[in-house]
Amino acid sequence: MYKVFIENKPIIFQINPEVLTDLNIADLWSGVTSFLNSDETEMIISIRKEKDFRKFFKKHKYIEAAGGLVQRDDSYLFIKRNDLWDIPKGKLDPGETPEIAAVREIEEECGLIAPVIKNHLIDTWHTYEHKGKNVLKRTYWYWLDEGSEKTELVPQAEEGITAVAYFKMSELDPILSNTYLSIIEVVEALKKIN
Repeated sequence: MYKVFIENKPIIFQINPEVLTDLNIADLWSGVTSFLNSDETEMIISIRKEKDFRKFFKKHKYIEAAGGLVQRDDSYLFIKRNDLWDIPKGKLDPGETPEIAAVREIEEECGLIAPVIKNHLIDTWHTYEHKGKNVLKRTYWYWLDEGSEKTELVPQAEEGITAVAYFKMSELDPILSNTYLSIIEVVEALKKIN
């Protein structure tokens, strides 16, 4: 199963080998467009095999990113970017593993030094447009500990980050009401294993 957020609305691709018809991309995109313009909250698409998922997004540039929720005591690190709350993350550099990229991006975006990965949380998928091209991004999310070296939080202004702060789970309602649905999925994944 793949859940892809398109315009911040979830579309679920379920693999079902019993699907008999070939994937008609044009018809499917038409259905997705109608869904995006509707009040419906979720769309489910049955596909025969994983290859059909790639076929559906063949005109999108594929990008991988990584990031994570950093824990300090009983609080978690969030950033504010473009007036929305987010979790630090960024694109993988060539040859970089998701784990290394997650740590590097958190260091760069927040000023932390050597946060430590505790566990993988979830992978999310979303699309967006960049310089006139459609992008499909897979993000690997981790749960991290702040590490032993306490540092001052510094938002990376050149990335559009205006705030970096820790919040307790009980303080997250205003954060989660001003973020992307995929970020809510990351928080929910943490709640399940924590």
